[in-house]
Amino acid sequence: MLPLAAVTVLLAGCGAEVEGVSEAGVGPVTVQRCGEEVEYTTPQRVVAYEGGSADKLFSLGLVDHVHGYVMPPANPPVSESPWAEDYEAVEFLSDDLLNRELVVDAEADLVVAGWNSGFSDQRGITPEILDGIGIQSFMHSESCFNYPGHPERVTPFEGLYTDLERLGQIFGVEERAEELVGEFEERVAAVEEQAPEGDPVPVFLYDSGTDQPFTAGNQVPPNDIIGHAGGENIFGDLEERWTQVGWEAVVESEPEVIIILDYGDQPAQEKIDFLSSSPAMAEVPAVVEENFFVLDYNEGISGPRNIDGLENFAEYLRELNG
Repeated sequence: MLPLAAVTVLLAGCGAEVEGVSEAGVGPVTVQRCGEEVEYTTPQRVVAYEGGSADKLFSLGLVDHVHGYVMPPANPPVSESPWAEDYEAVEFLSDDLLNRELVVDAEADLVVAGWNSGFSDQRGITPEILDGIGIQSFMHSESCFNYPGHPERVTPFEGLYTDLERLGQIFGVEERAEELVGEFEERVAAVEEQAPEGDPVPVFLYDSGTDQPFTAGNQVPPNDIIGHAGGENIFGDLEERWTQVGWEAVVESEPEVIIILDYGDQPAQEKIDFLSSSPAMAEVPAVVEENFFVLDYNEGISGPRNIDGLENFAEYLRELNG
């Protein structure tokens, strides 16, 4: 017998076969894009930016509609993904940031990315610009929080579910999207039922930074991971996505657990060593007790692996509590 989580990954990953998606597509459909009504025709040459975007498409069984992906160096190797075979079946386009020339050269008919995480005014690749050159775009709902002109507010996990449902509409795989969202909701509910009793454990997420730490506000997936598992994000009152704070605020909050977001060239252990040797953090309960939990990058950005991150962190809290 396999654990429920393992069964779910097998169902969701490895090139799930989905009925009802034809090369001809499903005809134009109108779907929300960060609060804006947008008409989509079924894409056949999708370009996905970062693991979260590609994972959402692959989890819906849409590998045949994906032309390729752009994966910045911070992202862990795609060989570690539950959808490694799907990544192998499409083109690796670049390890650079997303840009207009790249998607034009790829003859993309849809670009999937987040606002300020792929799409960017500064780099000249926005949904509006792509609209003007006939390339469709899809933005992660979780990232719409500060999208100019068309903000949309959802909790991070609701953003994941919303994206799967909207992509399901665009590609005509609504039933698959509904099944996947249902599976995720059941897994979240199962975690909540097993959450430790008593007051929530104060948790600090450490992304990076020495002079000032970079952390998670309440608009990104780690906030929901912490909350559903039975913890409390010490910066969960900040109406922000990823943001800088002061070390004094971290110390004053007395976190009992520190989550290390693992990505890029700096190994998680180096971040743990930095925090452990910091005089400012010396009396923080999580440092004293060495309560560090490593969260994979793709479990921390919007994507199906958020649920894996939740289950892993919840198990850690239960073991800590027991």
